[in-house]
Amino acid sequence: MMYWGISRLTAYWTVLLFICFISSASGASTDPKEKLQPTQARMRLTYESLRLPRNEKMGFLGGTLLYNANEWFSAGPGVYGALTGEQGGFITLGLAAELRRPLTENIEAQAGLFIGAGGGGGLNLSGGGLMLRTHAGVSVKSTSLGNLGAGISYVSFPDGTISSTQPYIAMEIPFDTIIGSGWISRKSGFSQAKKYKSENKQGFSITYRRYSIPGGVKTDSGKKQYPEMRLMGVEWHKMLAENWYLTLGADGAMGGQSNGYMQILLGGGYRYVLGKKTYAKLSASAGVAGGGDVATGGGGIVATSLAFQQMLTKRLFIEAEGGYITAPDGDFKAKNFATKIGYAFSTPGTQREFISLGGLSSYEPIHLRMRNTYQKYFKAAPDWRSQHSHLNVENLGIQLDYFVAENYYLTGQGLAAFRGKAGAYMAGLLGGGVHFPISNGPIFVDGEVLLGAAGGGGLRVGGGLVWQANAGFGYQISDKYSIICSYGRMEAPRGAFKANVVSLSFAYNFTFFAK
Repeated sequence: MMYWGISRLTAYWTVLLFICFISSASGASTDPKEKLQPTQARMRLTYESLRLPRNEKMGFLGGTLLYNANEWFSAGPGVYGALTGEQGGFITLGLAAELRRPLTENIEAQAGLFIGAGGGGGLNLSGGGLMLRTHAGVSVKSTSLGNLGAGISYVSFPDGTISSTQPYIAMEIPFDTIIGSGWISRKSGFSQAKKYKSENKQGFSITYRRYSIPGGVKTDSGKKQYPEMRLMGVEWHKMLAENWYLTLGADGAMGGQSNGYMQILLGGGYRYVLGKKTYAKLSASAGVAGGGDVATGGGGIVATSLAFQQMLTKRLFIEAEGGYITAPDGDFKAKNFATKIGYAFSTPGTQREFISLGGLSSYEPIHLRMRNTYQKYFKAAPDWRSQHSHLNVENLGIQLDYFVAENYYLTGQGLAAFRGKAGAYMAGLLGGGVHFPISNGPIFVDGEVLLGAAGGGGLRVGGGLVWQANAGFGYQISDKYSIICSYGRMEAPRGAFKANVVSLSFAYNFTFFAK
């Protein structure tokens, strides 16, 4: 009982730090007549080697996206995954917060905290799934390579058996982004002033993959791997030059016999112009993957692909992709066939100075809502779990809502278990929802339906396909913040998993500019 009191206090403290971040984020402006200052941010990659029981080592790769709230504090989402060792598929998702202090013009001291959920390696390693990581180190500015850093970290799974102190190395890529705090409307502030010409071309797509697996491939437990796996996921790309691009994608199993398998891949490629609206794309990527008894060894995975992209409209596109994926340290390998539907857009380029909204008149203000979410699954079927069926499952995660109209939104969520002896359970779902204020007051009603992939932690989700429906009430604290409580149902059509779901979210409204 003492442990859970401490853990929850830590979780609440971290959430409060994140609230402090978004409430003071630089560049956030609620008055559309004011200028926006670009928010400074960093994409950080870290690597460390954790010491596990029985003298086992696990290479741990981390990725965090940190937004500066001010000169000394930053926060944002993060993910960690096994890269080497024997624990492929050990992945956690969560939030990070960091304090910074310059030591010299080019050297910065850093100290931070990450709290996440997920895991792998059975209950002995990750327990319920709660992960805590603290670090202290330094970062050195480098104009050619980004920032390079090193330090000491401590990683703990309080309900499991991992408790490890080790050195880490880091690489940071600084960048700026333009975000408005609250929802900025177009009716004021968007005068036809001199337009902001610098822009970044990007795209977002929903992916459906099918892996065709050779007959000789074995699972982690030594059995014959099922010959097919179907996955659902999302992918983001950014053009680095006229035809070179960067990609980041995540997929989870939702068909076959490998529920709980998840992969996160970072890569790049080159786009060849075949016609006015037709392209060929050659790419390579690497990342972390595993779970679902898939033999990825230490967790590292590499992939190559050739895709053909057809623009249906100026923004909407479809892709057909073929390729090959393999785990260098494991037995897993497969042919990859994928279809994608996506949306291409451009965002304003950034500079270290204030930007008037008049200069953004060629861009549309996109209204987004980020929800820091707690969800609890309550047993709704006697055999909903393969073990510990008497325990409910508690999850932490992030949901992102894109309001396509005033009362309608598209939504995506990523969640992972942190309590209930379901470590390694994760879920990623996409869907749509409705949002209606009551009598134009601060109270509103939300309802949503989602479909996606889930697995791990002994939850009986069959091949991994799940659906979820939620409805609830919210209170708009201000134009930026709201609290949402909801009740829903989640089921696996091809499995015994059924659960009633209670959710509590703290939400933040912000504006993104795109065209």
